[in-house]
Amino acid sequence: MSLSDPIGDMIARLKNSQNRNHKKIELPSSKFKTKIAEILKSEGYIIDYEVKSEDNKPSLEISLKYNSGNPVISSIERVSKPGRRIFSSAESLPKVNNGLGIAIISTPKGVMTDIDARKQKVGGEIICKVF
Repeated sequence: MSLSDPIGDMIARLKNSQNRNHKKIELPSSKFKTKIAEILKSEGYIIDYEVKSEDNKPSLEISLKYNSGNPVISSIERVSKPGRRIFSSAESLPKVNNGLGIAIISTPKGVMTDIDARKQKVGGEIICKVF
């Protein structure tokens, strides 16, 4: 089965799994999804992630994080979609909830948070906002 928006699928699975209080989710893996999971882990939104390979099909397993029964990720929303790409310069990158959340940006220097992109003075495609 071919997906037109695999990143949107990843975000939807994260939302749905946290609404149902699942401990782990498993989804098809790619380098891009792994980088997003790495950022979510470094920012403290998930516990851990692991790339597993079974039958030549890599899968990404994400352990979700909860704080006293409530999901740590209160909202995650896709910004740039396949039908409408949203790009931003380093100066005009959005602040998510006045700096309390993060935006994940795909830049020429790799996938990073909006804070890192501002520090390196590099813009790019805004993938999603997490709070």
